[in-house]
Amino acid sequence: MRHMKKNHLVNRIMLLSRKISSRQLMIGLSIIVGFLVGMIAVIMKNLVYLIRNLLTGGFEIDYSNYLYVVYPAAGILLTLFFIKYILRRPVRDGIPNVLYSISKTQGVIHPHNTFSSMVTSALTVGFGGSVGLEGPTVVTGAAWGSFLAKKLNLSYKQTVAVLGFASAAAMSAIFKAPIAAVVFALEVILFDMTMTSLVPILTASIVAALTSYFFLGFDVLYPFKVQYSFSLNETGYYFGLGIFSAFISAYYIKGYVFSGKLFDKLHGWVTKFLTGSVFLGILIFLLPSLYGEGYEAINSALKGDMSFIFDNSLFYGLRENITLTMVLLLAIILFKVVATSLTFRAGGIGGVFAPTLFIGAMTGLFFAKAVNLFNMGSLPVSDFALVGMAGLLAGVVQAPLTAIFLIAEITGGYSLFLPIMIVATTSYTLSKAMSPHSIYTIQLSKRGEMLTHHKDQALLAMMSIKPLIEKNFNTIHPDANLGDLVKVIAKSTRNIFPVVDENNDFYGIIVLDQIRHIMFKPELYDKTSVRQLMFFPTEVVQINDDMETVAQKFQHSGKYNLVVLDDGKYVGFVSRANVFSRYRQLLKEFSEE
Repeated sequence: MRHMKKNHLVNRIMLLSRKISSRQLMIGLSIIVGFLVGMIAVIMKNLVYLIRNLLTGGFEIDYSNYLYVVYPAAGILLTLFFIKYILRRPVRDGIPNVLYSISKTQGVIHPHNTFSSMVTSALTVGFGGSVGLEGPTVVTGAAWGSFLAKKLNLSYKQTVAVLGFASAAAMSAIFKAPIAAVVFALEVILFDMTMTSLVPILTASIVAALTSYFFLGFDVLYPFKVQYSFSLNETGYYFGLGIFSAFISAYYIKGYVFSGKLFDKLHGWVTKFLTGSVFLGILIFLLPSLYGEGYEAINSALKGDMSFIFDNSLFYGLRENITLTMVLLLAIILFKVVATSLTFRAGGIGGVFAPTLFIGAMTGLFFAKAVNLFNMGSLPVSDFALVGMAGLLAGVVQAPLTAIFLIAEITGGYSLFLPIMIVATTSYTLSKAMSPHSIYTIQLSKRGEMLTHHKDQALLAMMSIKPLIEKNFNTIHPDANLGDLVKVIAKSTRNIFPVVDENNDFYGIIVLDQIRHIMFKPELYDKTSVRQLMFFPTEVVQINDDMETVAQKFQHSGKYNLVVLDDGKYVGFVSRANVFSRYRQLLKEFSEE
């Protein structure tokens, strides 16, 4: 009965969608998605808050609690059990999952993502995993947007737009930062945005922020009071912080990728879980501020208060030692990257936004304290902690505009807009030089699954070689002779003949124009073998090549047809004409308002 009612409601929505214009439909969807995603953010935040309070509410500030070793492992284990025995499907990384769906699955995100990331990230973060909720919130919102788009039979371009404003709504709700959320959607999610999709993105962001305000109040996420105004003589120090942030950002990205390579060498989820969770537990026990998202530590850093370094720590009795304080602060910066990576590699689910903000605040705090400690200046520590967040966000996510607006918006630090711009721009520029891809896109880019703001590359990334393969080429065996080849030519409509054996192994090709002068000489039929006539092409396409690689091979070879191989096995040919035709089709779809 309930299923019939649900279908009836969907049918009513579909009927209504046919009676209104496309623009009206998208605005209506943006309101629905904005509210829905806002509620998702509220539920996730409250779940994590509830779990964490139940687990750590009674901890004494001067007591190093051994439960810090156990809790993260327990949360990751519950996450793994949910994925393996209840969901029985992998839960992919949050924002990369959205980017992958845009470039490779026509904007379709598997329905389980409408709830799976909520459950798994709440367990991971609530129990102290060193990750955040932003990525899971984005992919959950995008999954609901994908679900609605599929039900309403929206076009690919409309579906991508829905994913864009669902992602904006998620960021807006979780950070209460509607302006930064719009910038994030344009800078990270959508590679080609028209005015048609701008209004729905704004609408979704506003609705999500209002929903978050209604249920979570108007408190700023990181309350910050500017006590010192920007001074020109501090400009050089802000550039210095930008450079320092860039190196930490590159370390973060490369460390995260390196941890993946290390854990790929381990066999079985149990081994990965035990290895990751044990080392994670030890790190959090030694440096308790690595526990969870770290919002409290960030707020302390923004006040210039370094007491969080020693809270619940073995080193609590040495909290007056400034040298040890600086050493531990640097260790927190470096090992937060390790803790975040271990959480993911052990099987936890979460986002990298919160760890990035955490490391950024600590980086700015460390930089300013070090300058002051060595009498190289007298810097406002709180201000540098704040702009350090923008530096790391710009360097790690490689979205400088998002970093600038987000940090100003979530802290209320608008009077530091110029220093934030200096640090974010410097960090982004240098980080981009050291690591061309962000922490979100580095894995997708290696596999050619990533859209970029370069339209040609983006359209090529959306294309797949498999639908373009032509298989109506007559083959010839390598042990055949010219007479056998002539019989094959008589039946063919093509002028290229792949040489393939009974196991489908590829040996080379024969081009009709190159044998035309001998094919009418019967006296050569038995004397001339196919092996004498064939040659191996200078360029071949592998079945898993991305389309940008295929396009480059066409350009370098000057050929109109390239053979496609799968681990040495013959598959077929791909033609320049088909690739260009598909490219033009996609270009037309995305150029229309």
